[in-house]
Amino acid sequence: MLQTKSIRVLLAASVALLGLVALRMDTTAAELAVPGREIPTFQVDPSWPTIPSKWVLGPVSGLTVDSNDHVWVITRPREVVRPVEGKPAAPPIMEFDAAGTFIQGWGGPGQGYEWPNAEHGVTVDSKGFVWIAGRGKDDNQILKFTRDGKFVMQIGRSAQSKGNSDTTNVNLPADVTYYAKTNEIFVADGYGNRRVIVFDADSGKFKRMWGAFGNAPTDPNRWRIPEGWRGAVGYDPNKWTDDAEGGDSLDAQQGPQQFANVHSVRIANDGLVYVCDRSNQRVQVFTIDGEYLAQVFISRGHMTPSKATGTLFGKPRRDVENEVLKSAETASRITFSPDPQQRFLYVLDRRHQRILILIRKSLEIVGSFGDGVGDAPGQFYIMHDMATDSHNNFYTAEINENSRVQKFVFKGMRSTRAN
Repeated sequence: MLQTKSIRVLLAASVALLGLVALRMDTTAAELAVPGREIPTFQVDPSWPTIPSKWVLGPVSGLTVDSNDHVWVITRPREVVRPVEGKPAAPPIMEFDAAGTFIQGWGGPGQGYEWPNAEHGVTVDSKGFVWIAGRGKDDNQILKFTRDGKFVMQIGRSAQSKGNSDTTNVNLPADVTYYAKTNEIFVADGYGNRRVIVFDADSGKFKRMWGAFGNAPTDPNRWRIPEGWRGAVGYDPNKWTDDAEGGDSLDAQQGPQQFANVHSVRIANDGLVYVCDRSNQRVQVFTIDGEYLAQVFISRGHMTPSKATGTLFGKPRRDVENEVLKSAETASRITFSPDPQQRFLYVLDRRHQRILILIRKSLEIVGSFGDGVGDAPGQFYIMHDMATDSHNNFYTAEINENSRVQKFVFKGMRSTRAN
């Protein structure tokens, strides 16, 4: 674990140097490549995975890779975007091997636990237990199962959240992740609350929590249900909006002092905790105990409108791309390269539907991959989660019209050295 003062100063200095780069990321993949570096390259495998033909996939809101390099996905069977007559929705939890062969599927309401109303995040811990988070109406709980779907434990209860100070319940959690060294489960409690909260993975006992910059997470002054929102019961109408970006009211060096939408929490091998604050367009880094270290902004500011031609999903492609570009949401999920040092940090840039490649220790953005908005292999709409396996292969999950999983095969390192 890196907790020394010198490390904190180095991280802060590195991010300060990156400030101008991070403030506006309306750039192409070629422009992102930093000369004189080697970065990983990938090629999409359009045949992966094999979905049983009797089912249709709902939105794939999350995925994870276990110690056997099996890929686990969590879907929303009640929200199928493109229903097929005569085909039921696939089960919410599905396991595939590295070749894409379907292993098993399970999940849904049952006795002894409260299944979430909108499935959202999944992780498999080092002991083989499967953890699930949901962000639907009244989803104030996370669940723990055996790998074959037997219920083990529930933390929190449906419709019981008392806000950000509640240490018993969560409130529309987006993501869960496990840290073996402390046997703790970390929750990105970010749709109804705005915090990271930590529980003992065996007993479910509360351990600690924190907000942006390590501040105590607070409830906003007012809550309302946004028009058209199907799941969340809590929303902060005073959160920073796209119109405020870069203005006098926004501190360009720090940003808001509270999280807006904690959409992901992931932990590196050295104990550093990386949190995606999606609506505030940043990734923040903490020690395992919640001490703030650094942050990097992702695609912050106003984006250049799309000039695309043609159609996509029966709409002008330009309109589909602009809908994503105009969203205030950027840093959506992160994952790491699988080498022991985890040299690279991958960040899901939601605005551009691509994966950014960062040097993890310095948070320097050195490249990206993905072919942007679209429904062809290697394109995304809407990319929602990602993970790597032990062989450097990369997996992505998509919601909305695409509702699919993709595999990107690692093809080696590429020099970004200028000619």
